[in-house]
Amino acid sequence: MEDKPEKKTVGRRERVNFPLLDIYEVEAKIDTGAFTSAIHCSNIREEILEDGSSVIRFRLLHPSLSKYDNRVFEFKEYARRNIKSSFGDVQERYVIKTQIQIYEENIETEFSLSDRSDLKYPVLIGRSLLSKHFVVDVAKKNVAFKQKRKKAKKQRNQL
Repeated sequence: MEDKPEKKTVGRRERVNFPLLDIYEVEAKIDTGAFTSAIHCSNIREEILEDGSSVIRFRLLHPSLSKYDNRVFEFKEYARRNIKSSFGDVQERYVIKTQIQIYEENIETEFSLSDRSDLKYPVLIGRSLLSKHFVVDVAKKNVAFKQKRKKAKKQRNQL
């Protein structure tokens, strides 16, 4: 029987990267109560192309964030799912797959697209991602980000 790799620890908040979207160091809330991860978006439009296929286009993050650059993202592969909100309401949301980077690990996972403009964190990491890769220490924050910075500093000092 193969040994499973040891799960890394994350805090209640982490700075995460989305390498395929060219978005870096976005604050995410770690939420073991949420099943699906979510990312803030606005201006979602589903369009049918000339060949009959469909795409969704949207903007990620919020203009108040320094990472916001007003880019329109386009995904041809997406789904619509019923997602239960933290208030217990069921909402139909678009769901995309993309990579998130925590520590040095790129993980492909699903994110529901939702309006999180009234919430403190634009990204929520749910247990479908956490359960396979991480354990959560709620007494800590930015564990992965701090380790990454420490490692980079050590490498610079060795030069």
